[in-house]
Amino acid sequence: MGKTKYTTEQIIVKLREAEILCGQGKTIAEAVRQIGVTEQPYYRWRKTYGGMNTNDARRLKELEKENARLKRLVADLSLDNAILKDVNSKNF
Repeated sequence: MGKTKYTTEQIIVKLREAEILCGQGKTIAEAVRQIGVTEQPYYRWRKTYGGMNTNDARRLKELEKENARLKRLVADLSLDNAILKDVNSKNF
């Protein structure tokens, strides 16, 4: 069986379905089997996305993308700063 890549929105929907099934008296194992995943990704998803709605997840994704961009920017500026310090410290 191939590995399926779910979007964040799909994960949140599956978590909600599992919560509903557990609320109806099913065990976690039965609920995750019914939504089509195993227990391991269910617990990983619950740890990451538990309590979120789709708007929160979308905002989280945007913030992660912006954070990665800013980290690259800081790394580039730090490298430029180190090069300038190295050139400035040498006597010509």
